[in-house]
Amino acid sequence: MFQRRTILGATLAMPAIARAEEPFPNRPIRVVVGFAAGGSTDLNTRTMAPKLSELLGQPVIIENRPGASGNIATETVARATPDGHTLLMGTIAALAVNPSLFANLSFDPQTDLTPIVMAGNVLNVLVVPSDRPWRSVADLIAAARAAPDTITYGSSGVGGAGHLSGALLDQLAGIKTVHVPYRGGGPLMTDLISGKTDYAFSTGPTALPQVEGGRLRILAVPNITRSILLPEVPTVAETLPGFEVQNWNALVGPKNLPRAIVDKLNAAMRETLADPTVAANLGRHGVEPMPSTPEELARFIRDETAKWAPIVRAANVSTN
Repeated sequence: MFQRRTILGATLAMPAIARAEEPFPNRPIRVVVGFAAGGSTDLNTRTMAPKLSELLGQPVIIENRPGASGNIATETVARATPDGHTLLMGTIAALAVNPSLFANLSFDPQTDLTPIVMAGNVLNVLVVPSDRPWRSVADLIAAARAAPDTITYGSSGVGGAGHLSGALLDQLAGIKTVHVPYRGGGPLMTDLISGKTDYAFSTGPTALPQVEGGRLRILAVPNITRSILLPEVPTVAETLPGFEVQNWNALVGPKNLPRAIVDKLNAAMRETLADPTVAANLGRHGVEPMPSTPEELARFIRDETAKWAPIVRAANVSTN
């Protein structure tokens, strides 16, 4: 009887063992985005998803979980089972800035997440509604100096590249404008083109169609040098030396993600970003693919975190 029970027990355990040894991925992959549909991070992730799905042999599903500057989405992934089926398309806010903004985060991006691959650098543009009189960064600064605390700038959330750009502009130009955070680039764009917000450092994917349609005007880019995508557009640094803000996306997973899964995802993302169709579509959105190794991404996140911490403190950026 003992032998029979032992054999029966072993037989019942076999499906569980087999499931544990199933190759990754064995079901749909969920990529969580911390912003509303229609914003830059959402659009870029959806651009990559079909090719990534093809390479991995499973559907790649985008889940929008906006709010708290990406913290809700980041916490969701930080608490997920580390099997590679729940990932985060992170941003400068979620992965590098929020630790300086929020005193009681329930997670640490550097210890509770696994870096997988850098996805790309998103072109940001300083835009104003077309009915505003400003034609340059100098014009905008002059208007803000003449009427402190009246000119508003929108962003896709507290701590994001758009928010940091506005805070840095205030800091370097010695002006006082009013920050208006939105729950993503889509809602921000709605108010910007209607004139409810005076200006924004918006992303290429959401701003450029509105510029082409004549509803917005580009004043500058926040790069340290002129963008190869918009070489005729000046940089903010040409008016305010030293001004630079990068807006990037990176794919990460929960901590303790097995290296074999990390490597498979890294390889699939690299191939996705190298695909001519994907690269062309991202380029039309103003995105420059920047594939990396997991180690390179980990170092980049550490460097960005160290860079922005003193700037956030000096700007007295509030999370309220």
